[in-house]
Amino acid sequence: MNEDLSYTETARLFEIFKCVHGYNYPNLEIIQKWERIYLEEGKESFYIERRGRSHNSTRNESSFTPKVEEDLIAKCQRLEMENEYLKKLSALVSARERNEKKSLK
Repeated sequence: MNEDLSYTETARLFEIFKCVHGYNYPNLEIIQKWERIYLEEGKESFYIERRGRSHNSTRNESSFTPKVEEDLIAKCQRLEMENEYLKKLSALVSARERNEKKSLK
């Protein structure tokens, strides 16, 4: 900004390129992002690590609200009960078919 350089000139100065179809082009998006960060947060913001997940989120934290989580647990329990019911029904039907085959012999 002090040197009054364009995005392209700044990208070339700092050797910020992207490869497209085998050719290197100045990566203007990076320069624009740097400018936005500088204007919104100041030069100190460049010392903040911005890659990956933020430090506030962890893998163990649920992204669901308590109500949604309760609904999902209830649905899971209903599906487990339905699954058990169908297994038992299938076993009863199989047993009945075996008994009918035995009685026909």
